[in-house]
Amino acid sequence: MNALTAISPIDGRYRNKVENLGDYFSEYALIKYRVQVEIEYFLALTEMDIKALADFPKDQKDSLRSIYIDFSIEDAKKIKDIEKVTNHDVKAVEYFIKERLSDLDLSQFEEFIHFGLTSQDINNTAVPLSLRDAVHQEYIPLLDELIHTLNELSQEWKEIPMLARTHGQPASPTRLGKEIYVFVERLDVQKRQLLAIPFSAKFGGATGNMNAHFVAYPKIDWVDFANNFVNNTLRIDRSQTTTQIEHYDNAAALFDAMKRINSIILDLDRDMWTYISMDYFKQKIKAGEIGSSAMPHKVNPIDFENSEGNIGMANAIFEHLSAKLPVSRLQRDLTDSTVLRNVGVPIGHTLIALQSTLKGINKLLLNEAKLAEDLEDNWAVVAEAIQTVLRREGYPKPYEALKGLTRTNDVISAKSISEFIDSLEVSEEVKSELKLINPRNFTGINMVK
Repeated sequence: MNALTAISPIDGRYRNKVENLGDYFSEYALIKYRVQVEIEYFLALTEMDIKALADFPKDQKDSLRSIYIDFSIEDAKKIKDIEKVTNHDVKAVEYFIKERLSDLDLSQFEEFIHFGLTSQDINNTAVPLSLRDAVHQEYIPLLDELIHTLNELSQEWKEIPMLARTHGQPASPTRLGKEIYVFVERLDVQKRQLLAIPFSAKFGGATGNMNAHFVAYPKIDWVDFANNFVNNTLRIDRSQTTTQIEHYDNAAALFDAMKRINSIILDLDRDMWTYISMDYFKQKIKAGEIGSSAMPHKVNPIDFENSEGNIGMANAIFEHLSAKLPVSRLQRDLTDSTVLRNVGVPIGHTLIALQSTLKGINKLLLNEAKLAEDLEDNWAVVAEAIQTVLRREGYPKPYEALKGLTRTNDVISAKSISEFIDSLEVSEEVKSELKLINPRNFTGINMVK
């Protein structure tokens, strides 16, 4: 495949950013995970009290596992060739494995490949396996990197005072480090919630009741077998009561959790974009880069914009996945099948967004002079402090007094605030206390741990 001819930007322009996801969500990956489930299921059957499998040579287990461990593109192509005949993707996997058993002189056991199963017993274990691996091996490390980077900046900037803005207007000052730490805490809380969601799988035969298993071997506890196989061998979580398909409720919860995390990152992107536009941050300049084809001076916040756009794409698809997958007519319809093939798409856009946000953050250069200038230009924000101290002192209508001073179009300066304090009928001790308050130190408790 040539990236220049790809339809999706994930496989085209951004291929180098998400190439690893091919190990989890490509057609090749899906086939490989299916082969893994089929073989591990067969090996689990050989441990049961099944007479036809009693003579299975246990020293062949590694040879069987090597079929999926060493699974190649050529193997996947062979399965796709079989599928051209069967017109059924999971049946093609079954026939491929049976051929490999024949190569190992194990063809007498081949009818226990896919024994008693329907295709969704394979799909609804292969997909959560791939999703689990992608989340833990690709997504969480990148999310952790963002949280760690933000936490480091919150520590570095925890003493830097900054004018806050609510509704876009000057508000009680804060600290830059604390405003960054807000996102550290939000992301950390949502990450813990995400990690608490099980990767659920369906494994119960044609309509979820182990019908074929039970009719063939009624004395075996097939529910216990299925639980042990899915929970302990595959290390995902078996849903106990299902139709032909997994109900996808936990998958929907996972996608909703990822969507929430994306929304937090989008909020961060927009704040960083705004701080850059306010000149609170400059950006590192890379030799040879061009910000505008017409305006040579521009250094645009393109990384935060790129992240915001990719989050929009990701969340739109996450929204559809979480709304559609839990809904299926009666014991099953096929709408989940084509939708599941797109699981990697929003995760791809999410990884692109995370990388872009990190890139943007790592280009930031703090402009302390601008932060100090904005504080000095907005002495009106100390009005809250003054009126609160006056309330403490029992001063009559302090809010209204400060409102009369500050809610005008006149410039409020250190001088006008000082003159106002001098006019108050309070003790000299209180006046001295009030004159110590300024926009740089009226920042409250330092919330950064």
